[in-house]
Amino acid sequence: MLLVLSADHRAHLGCLPRAGSAAVGELGRLALEQLRRGAAPRACEAAARKLNIGVDTIQHGVEGLTYLLTESSKLMISEIDFQDSIHVLGFSDELNKSLLQLYLDNRKEIRSILGELAPRLPSYHSLEWRLDVQLASRSLRQQIKPAVTMKLHLNQNEDQTARVLQTDPATLLHLIQQLEQALGEMKTNHCRRIVRNMK
Repeated sequence: MLLVLSADHRAHLGCLPRAGSAAVGELGRLALEQLRRGAAPRACEAAARKLNIGVDTIQHGVEGLTYLLTESSKLMISEIDFQDSIHVLGFSDELNKSLLQLYLDNRKEIRSILGELAPRLPSYHSLEWRLDVQLASRSLRQQIKPAVTMKLHLNQNEDQTARVLQTDPATLLHLIQQLEQALGEMKTNHCRRIVRNMK
């Protein structure tokens, strides 16, 4: 799978040839620091003085490298696909090799950083359910009023929580039909393409 870069990202990465392949290591270090700790303007200023380049050029280079490394690591792009993705930028072979080495050396760490940043959503653990039927009341001697009560157990950050839901069978059947329809839609080629690009 190739990584498609927008015009803005190409422009940000376009400063790398001006900085030189020796600066790629420094900009890569700054990009990783930005992922770990957030933006560091002082580090960019220090790198600009050290490399004798403008601060804006350094910041754009770091932003472009951060995007390139995070998206490549997120998609687990192979070595060949990474080379093909950056080949369209028109960099020298030496610069392409430096970028590839930077990616290969740091992709596992970047994936772990991205994994820590991802929101922790609750996951399914178990479900208890009960069917209650009211057959009569004081005012109405003959009636049938069913209700389904469900207790949904969830895992969230190593803690277990429970949610109690109650509905009537008609609404539950409608919900089941909608979920089955959504699962059927997920099997279409269009949805598979979207999901593949989201990963």
